[in-house]
Amino acid sequence: MSTPTADPSSAECIPVLDFGGQTAQLICRRVREAGVFSKLVAPSISAPALAAMKPAGIILSGGPASVYEPDAPTCDPAIFDLGVPVLGICYGLQLAAHLLGGRVTPGKHREFGRAALTIDRPGELWKGVPATTTVWMSHGDQVASTGDLFVPIASTPTCPNAAVTSNARGRRFFGVQFHPEVTHTPHGTDILRNFVYEVCRCRGEWRMADFANVAAQRARDLIGSAHVICGLSGGVDSSVVAALLHKAIGSQLHCVFVDTGLLRRGERDLVESTFRDHFRIDLHVVDAEAEFLSDLAGVTEPQEKRKRIGKRFIDVFKAKAGSIPNATMLAQGTLYPDVIESGHGHSGKAAGIKLHHNVGGLPAQLGFKLVEPLRDLFKDEVRKLGGVLGLPDHLIWRHPFPGPGLAVRVLGEVTKAKLELLRAADEILLEEIVAADLYRKTSQVFAVLLPVQSVGVMGDGRTYESTVALRAVESEDFMTADWSRIPYDVLARVSNRIINEVRGVNRVVYDISSKPPSTIEWE
Repeated sequence: MSTPTADPSSAECIPVLDFGGQTAQLICRRVREAGVFSKLVAPSISAPALAAMKPAGIILSGGPASVYEPDAPTCDPAIFDLGVPVLGICYGLQLAAHLLGGRVTPGKHREFGRAALTIDRPGELWKGVPATTTVWMSHGDQVASTGDLFVPIASTPTCPNAAVTSNARGRRFFGVQFHPEVTHTPHGTDILRNFVYEVCRCRGEWRMADFANVAAQRARDLIGSAHVICGLSGGVDSSVVAALLHKAIGSQLHCVFVDTGLLRRGERDLVESTFRDHFRIDLHVVDAEAEFLSDLAGVTEPQEKRKRIGKRFIDVFKAKAGSIPNATMLAQGTLYPDVIESGHGHSGKAAGIKLHHNVGGLPAQLGFKLVEPLRDLFKDEVRKLGGVLGLPDHLIWRHPFPGPGLAVRVLGEVTKAKLELLRAADEILLEEIVAADLYRKTSQVFAVLLPVQSVGVMGDGRTYESTVALRAVESEDFMTADWSRIPYDVLARVSNRIINEVRGVNRVVYDISSKPPSTIEWE
């Protein structure tokens, strides 16, 4: 599903060569937000293959490597001679300099965080950008010498070549050492839009409806007459996958919902009523609570939990797949943050942060071919796609729920009693968030049961009971997130209700850490 072909519904395309940067897909997202189709491609793509996409421009992403390392990712130098504008970001700038006659060295001053950028030469890249502006840096190396082909156009106090350009030999190249794709660069969106419109001269006619039509057609082409199993959880990702594939292949789609015993309260009823009764999709429900809880007995290590849940998930799917005739393909709601955090980027250089049981070995163990139509999208884009496909708002705007379910929100050993306690606390939290009209204003809200007991006083008696942590974050893309400033009166109501209504809890705390350095989930 992620072959390097241009979107056939649009004559405009700006591919992004992925060198392993954690924010590489953000570049694609910013270009798509500007109305031009964009997708990641492997840095090993040849210049002729890239030319076949008929790109309006090309972007080289950032990455964690140093260009002078023996195994550093590189690209076909002929890309710079395709006659289309190229923008290099961070590592992309350094690689272009390295390949075209400049010199890259470890910087005398490493830059991580905000820096003051001074625009030394006005031009089309800087339209609407102040002469001095804040940018986000994240690099140890920098371009020490620009050679004969590049002209410096912006600098910071410690990086004289913070932005360069070149028109030599018919090449139109721009390079920036900072990251315009992240929100920490206030005018970064302006810079990328300037590249799209002022430099590449795009019209900006691509819309999410185009993606829906093209993705459905690609699914039909890929699937043919085969039958597809879709692991349905009731969350927005799997729901959108199901709706998209139902649009594409109809009765060839078979959804499987596994009741792991690790789900939120009422999850199974919601899935059955929505997909079987409303959408008339072929839905198979498997009750496997006993098996999952048995696998988790005595396990406290987070990654081991994920491994065991993933293995059992595969076993359940194998058993159910055998009862569905002609099923040879598996559809998953894998999103780009899942891919990056699991270390499966195009460059092979992305760091592995955590395991996702919907990324990796599942198709191979099942013997199925994989269909991942959302693999290039972020959560907010998936919601837009869901709207195009006609899914109801209560599904589109559901907060994310982790694949391993409540097992990673019960810290330490998972038991049925702890799960019931957590479900009750989580339900109260969400009720109050909805009542305060904060659900759509937050990106993810949930409760966590901590392996901590503390002394309390109830009815003039001493208690020694559990602690529940509340987590609420705001995020555009879930690659980064900030903790939500929930009003004190709302937090007070939630705390009061949990302590009074959930037997076994006598303390509630609020998590005020952001991602990074923390993750959104606790495990």
